[in-house]
Amino acid sequence: MNGKTVMACMDAAYAALKEHTDEIAVLDQQIGDGDHIFNLLRGMEALLAVRADIEKETLEAALELAANKVLSTVGGSSGPLFFSLLNGMAKASANNPLDVAGTALMFAAGVEAVGQRGKTGVGSKTMMDVLIPVAARFKELATIESPALQKTVLDELPQVAEQNMLATRDMLATKGRASFLGERSRGHIDPGARSSQIMITAVCAQLARNRA
Repeated sequence: MNGKTVMACMDAAYAALKEHTDEIAVLDQQIGDGDHIFNLLRGMEALLAVRADIEKETLEAALELAANKVLSTVGGSSGPLFFSLLNGMAKASANNPLDVAGTALMFAAGVEAVGQRGKTGVGSKTMMDVLIPVAARFKELATIESPALQKTVLDELPQVAEQNMLATRDMLATKGRASFLGERSRGHIDPGARSSQIMITAVCAQLARNRA
Protein backbone atom coordinates (compact mmCIF):
# COMPACT_ATOMS: atom_id res chain seq x y z
CA MET A 1 0.00 0.00 0.00
CA ASN A 2 1.19 3.50 -0.83
CA GLY A 3 -0.07 6.90 -1.92
CA LYS A 4 -1.77 5.47 -4.98
CA THR A 5 -3.72 3.09 -2.74
CA VAL A 6 -4.75 6.00 -0.53
CA MET A 7 -6.05 7.99 -3.50
CA ALA A 8 -7.87 4.99 -4.98
CA CYS A 9 -9.68 4.60 -1.66
CA MET A 10 -10.43 8.34 -1.52
CA ASP A 11 -11.81 8.22 -5.06
CA ALA A 12 -14.13 5.37 -4.08
CA ALA A 13 -15.26 7.08 -0.88
CA TYR A 14 -15.87 10.38 -2.66
CA ALA A 15 -17.94 8.77 -5.41
CA ALA A 16 -20.06 6.93 -2.84
CA LEU A 17 -20.62 10.06 -0.76
CA LYS A 18 -21.61 12.04 -3.86
CA GLU A 19 -24.16 9.36 -4.71
CA HIS A 20 -25.71 9.65 -1.24
CA THR A 21 -25.34 13.41 -0.73
CA ASP A 22 -29.05 14.21 -0.62
CA GLU A 23 -29.83 11.33 1.74
CA ILE A 24 -27.11 12.28 4.24
CA ALA A 25 -28.06 15.96 4.03
CA VAL A 26 -31.66 15.09 4.98
CA LEU A 27 -30.48 12.93 7.89
CA ASP A 28 -28.35 15.82 9.15
CA GLN A 29 -31.14 18.34 8.75
CA GLN A 30 -33.33 16.14 10.94
CA ILE A 31 -31.00 16.09 13.94
CA GLY A 32 -28.02 18.32 13.09
CA ASP A 33 -27.10 21.49 11.27
CA GLY A 34 -27.13 20.06 7.75
CA ASP A 35 -23.52 20.70 6.77
CA HIS A 36 -21.89 17.34 7.57
CA ILE A 37 -21.91 15.87 4.07
CA PHE A 38 -20.83 19.12 2.45
CA ASN A 39 -17.86 19.42 4.80
CA LEU A 40 -16.86 15.86 3.98
CA LEU A 41 -17.11 16.47 0.25
CA ARG A 42 -15.08 19.65 0.57
CA GLY A 43 -12.33 17.68 2.27
CA MET A 44 -12.42 14.94 -0.35
CA GLU A 45 -12.26 17.48 -3.16
CA ALA A 46 -9.24 19.11 -1.53
CA LEU A 47 -7.50 15.74 -1.55
CA LEU A 48 -8.38 15.12 -5.18
CA ALA A 49 -6.77 18.48 -6.00
CA VAL A 50 -3.42 17.29 -4.62
CA ARG A 51 -3.66 13.80 -6.09
CA ALA A 52 -0.20 13.89 -7.69
CA ASP A 53 1.46 14.88 -4.42
CA ILE A 54 -0.27 12.11 -2.46
CA GLU A 55 0.21 9.37 -5.07
CA LYS A 56 4.01 9.72 -5.13
CA GLU A 57 4.34 9.19 -1.38
CA THR A 58 4.74 6.17 0.86
CA LEU A 59 1.68 5.12 2.82
CA GLU A 60 2.73 6.96 5.98
CA ALA A 61 3.61 10.18 4.17
CA ALA A 62 0.48 10.01 2.00
CA LEU A 63 -1.78 9.65 5.04
CA GLU A 64 0.01 12.51 6.81
CA LEU A 65 -0.34 14.75 3.78
CA ALA A 66 -4.03 13.86 3.42
CA ALA A 67 -4.63 14.46 7.13
CA ASN A 68 -3.07 17.92 7.10
CA LYS A 69 -4.89 18.88 3.90
CA VAL A 70 -8.23 17.91 5.42
CA LEU A 71 -7.50 19.80 8.63
CA SER A 72 -6.70 22.99 6.72
CA THR A 73 -9.74 22.69 4.45
CA VAL A 74 -12.72 21.24 6.29
CA GLY A 75 -14.80 23.25 8.72
CA GLY A 76 -16.99 22.15 11.59
CA SER A 77 -16.17 19.07 13.63
CA SER A 78 -15.56 16.89 10.56
CA GLY A 79 -12.15 18.37 9.75
CA PRO A 80 -10.42 17.66 13.08
CA LEU A 81 -12.07 14.23 13.33
CA PHE A 82 -11.12 13.19 9.80
CA PHE A 83 -7.61 14.54 10.46
CA SER A 84 -7.38 12.42 13.61
CA LEU A 85 -8.39 9.28 11.74
CA LEU A 86 -5.84 9.76 8.95
CA ASN A 87 -3.09 11.03 11.21
CA GLY A 88 -3.58 8.20 13.68
CA MET A 89 -3.38 5.69 10.86
CA ALA A 90 -0.24 7.39 9.50
CA LYS A 91 1.57 7.12 12.82
CA ALA A 92 0.60 3.47 13.24
CA SER A 93 1.59 2.57 9.67
CA ALA A 94 5.23 3.29 10.54
CA ASN A 95 5.21 0.67 13.29
CA ASN A 96 3.19 -2.16 11.76
CA PRO A 97 3.68 -4.43 8.75
CA LEU A 98 1.21 -3.84 5.94
CA ASP A 99 -0.41 -7.27 6.19
CA VAL A 100 -3.98 -7.84 7.39
CA ALA A 101 -3.05 -7.73 11.08
CA GLY A 102 -0.95 -4.60 10.63
CA THR A 103 -3.68 -2.87 8.66
CA ALA A 104 -6.20 -3.75 11.38
CA LEU A 105 -3.95 -2.17 14.02
CA MET A 106 -3.43 0.86 11.81
CA PHE A 107 -7.16 1.41 11.38
CA ALA A 108 -7.79 0.84 15.09
CA ALA A 109 -5.18 3.48 15.94
CA GLY A 110 -6.94 5.96 13.68
CA VAL A 111 -10.29 5.21 15.27
CA GLU A 112 -8.82 5.56 18.75
CA ALA A 113 -7.45 8.98 17.77
CA VAL A 114 -10.93 10.03 16.62
CA GLY A 115 -12.39 8.89 19.93
CA GLN A 116 -9.82 10.87 21.88
CA ARG A 117 -10.44 13.96 19.79
CA GLY A 118 -14.22 13.75 20.03
CA LYS A 119 -14.28 12.37 23.57
CA THR A 120 -16.96 9.88 22.70
CA GLY A 121 -17.53 6.19 22.16
CA VAL A 122 -20.15 3.57 21.35
CA GLY A 123 -23.72 4.49 22.24
CA SER A 124 -23.39 8.22 21.64
CA LYS A 125 -25.22 8.21 18.28
CA THR A 126 -22.17 9.35 16.31
CA MET A 127 -19.74 8.03 13.72
CA MET A 128 -18.02 6.16 16.57
CA ASP A 129 -20.96 3.76 16.70
CA VAL A 130 -19.74 2.50 13.33
CA LEU A 131 -15.99 3.04 13.56
CA ILE A 132 -15.38 1.33 16.90
CA PRO A 133 -17.24 -1.92 16.13
CA VAL A 134 -15.65 -2.11 12.67
CA ALA A 135 -12.17 -1.60 14.13
CA ALA A 136 -12.82 -4.21 16.82
CA ARG A 137 -14.10 -6.79 14.34
CA PHE A 138 -11.19 -6.06 12.00
CA LYS A 139 -8.74 -6.88 14.77
CA GLU A 140 -10.66 -10.07 15.62
CA LEU A 141 -10.70 -11.25 12.02
CA ALA A 142 -6.99 -10.52 11.64
CA THR A 143 -6.22 -13.29 14.16
CA ILE A 144 -7.81 -15.95 11.94
CA GLU A 145 -5.47 -18.15 9.94
CA SER A 146 -7.09 -18.58 6.55
CA PRO A 147 -5.93 -18.33 2.94
CA ALA A 148 -9.13 -16.37 2.27
CA LEU A 149 -8.62 -13.92 5.15
CA GLN A 150 -8.44 -10.78 3.02
CA LYS A 151 -11.68 -11.66 1.25
CA THR A 152 -13.36 -12.45 4.57
CA VAL A 153 -12.35 -9.08 5.99
CA LEU A 154 -13.47 -7.11 2.95
CA ASP A 155 -16.79 -8.97 2.84
CA GLU A 156 -17.58 -8.77 6.55
CA LEU A 157 -16.57 -5.26 7.57
CA PRO A 158 -19.22 -3.56 5.41
CA GLN A 159 -21.83 -5.79 7.08
CA VAL A 160 -20.61 -4.78 10.54
CA ALA A 161 -20.69 -1.13 9.48
CA GLU A 162 -24.25 -1.37 8.18
CA GLN A 163 -25.56 -3.21 11.24
CA ASN A 164 -24.13 -0.64 13.62
CA MET A 165 -25.17 2.31 11.46
CA LEU A 166 -28.77 1.12 11.56
CA ALA A 167 -28.54 0.70 15.34
CA THR A 168 -28.09 4.46 15.75
CA ARG A 169 -31.73 4.96 14.75
CA ASP A 170 -32.95 4.01 18.23
CA MET A 171 -30.17 5.71 20.19
CA LEU A 172 -30.44 8.88 22.24
CA ALA A 173 -27.91 11.44 21.01
CA THR A 174 -25.43 12.54 23.67
CA LYS A 175 -23.01 14.56 21.53
CA GLY A 176 -23.24 17.52 19.17
CA ARG A 177 -26.29 19.48 18.16
CA ALA A 178 -28.42 16.33 18.08
CA SER A 179 -28.02 16.03 21.87
CA PHE A 180 -30.13 19.19 22.30
CA LEU A 181 -33.12 17.31 20.88
CA GLY A 182 -33.27 14.85 23.76
CA GLU A 183 -35.79 12.10 23.10
CA ARG A 184 -36.61 13.63 19.72
CA SER A 185 -33.22 12.43 18.46
CA ARG A 186 -34.50 8.86 18.57
CA GLY A 187 -35.92 7.46 15.35
CA HIS A 188 -33.25 9.02 13.14
CA ILE A 189 -30.08 7.44 11.78
CA ASP A 190 -27.02 9.46 12.67
CA PRO A 191 -25.59 11.15 9.55
CA GLY A 192 -22.00 10.63 10.70
CA ALA A 193 -22.65 6.94 11.20
CA ARG A 194 -24.22 6.73 7.75
CA SER A 195 -21.38 8.56 6.01
CA SER A 196 -18.82 6.40 7.83
CA GLN A 197 -20.65 3.24 6.79
CA ILE A 198 -20.80 4.42 3.18
CA MET A 199 -17.07 5.17 3.10
CA ILE A 200 -16.09 1.88 4.75
CA THR A 201 -18.21 -0.04 2.26
CA ALA A 202 -16.73 1.87 -0.68
CA VAL A 203 -13.14 1.43 0.50
CA CYS A 204 -13.61 -2.30 1.07
CA ALA A 205 -15.06 -2.65 -2.43
CA GLN A 206 -12.11 -0.74 -3.88
CA LEU A 207 -9.56 -2.89 -2.05
CA ALA A 208 -11.40 -5.99 -3.23
CA ARG A 209 -11.09 -4.75 -6.82
CA ASN A 210 -7.37 -4.20 -6.25
CA ARG A 211 -7.04 -7.85 -5.23
CA ALA A 212 -8.83 -9.14 -8.33
